[in-house]
Amino acid sequence: MRCFVTGGAGFIGSTLTDRLLAEGHEVVAYDNLSTGLIRFLDGARQNARFRFVEGDLLHEPTLAQHMAGADFVFHLAANADVRFGTEHPRRDLEQNTIATFNVLEAMRANGVKRLAFTSTGSVYGETDVFPTPEDAPFPIQTSLYAASKVAGEGMISAYCEGFGFQATIFRFVSILGPRYTHGHVFDFYKKLLADPAHLPVLGNGKQRKSYLHVDDAIEAMLLATGKPESKLQIFNLGTQEYCQVVDSIGWIAGHLGLTPMLAFAGGERGWVGDSPFIFLDTARIRALGWKPRYTIREGVLSTLAWLMENRWVLEQRR
Repeated sequence: MRCFVTGGAGFIGSTLTDRLLAEGHEVVAYDNLSTGLIRFLDGARQNARFRFVEGDLLHEPTLAQHMAGADFVFHLAANADVRFGTEHPRRDLEQNTIATFNVLEAMRANGVKRLAFTSTGSVYGETDVFPTPEDAPFPIQTSLYAASKVAGEGMISAYCEGFGFQATIFRFVSILGPRYTHGHVFDFYKKLLADPAHLPVLGNGKQRKSYLHVDDAIEAMLLATGKPESKLQIFNLGTQEYCQVVDSIGWIAGHLGLTPMLAFAGGERGWVGDSPFIFLDTARIRALGWKPRYTIREGVLSTLAWLMENRWVLEQRR
């Protein structure tokens, strides 16, 4: 199969690329390198079945040109910087919503019908249903990131109806693991390197979050896309557990041998749009035979171990 991976130099995209190549597929990784790192593709670039294209999803002709010949599109590219969405609202619109429209149009121009799309569990907003199933009603959106993903999901479903596409949408919790370059483990580790005795924490530290290891996420994606049962299928991806922010801090600090004083900013949310509780019902993907191998604690610690071995990432992200 010839696979086209948007965001192919990113954390999840590069890991997916390596897995697709290992399974014998051809892969074109498409990335503008705004957050992706070409170094993540060092191994892939040694493979004759791989090609990297530095390109922007907002430039439609280039996107359509390089998608030619693809059998399947994995659309992972997005602005995932949820915390600062209100500071640059156009970024979510352009990089998440308009970019998704451009991917769909490039698919249509090239006769590509099959798509996997990475959405987010944040589309459920501040729901009252826990664990939250895929058919839970959407409340008022609380973040620009989630709103832009809802818009992308809507367009995908319309293209499935209007143009005969077959799409699989994955609503993720936060993903952890090797090549992780942003998020709470990255932030806490970087802060503790700068000051091992003090750690500022957004919110009150009681926010309840679920996380998933990148390897488990990719296993689920490949399983679900390999067994399409309808023209549009939607799956939550996460673990059957959650933790508080202070739990994660304890695991990180303990692994580093530190006992920092915590300085909480206060409030239930770390930023505008930060949901104080995210916990997804994953019965649908589990019914296909999938289950995660890593607990949240194992995911946090494996991420920290990788960051400790790859301190160059901290400088790249400065």
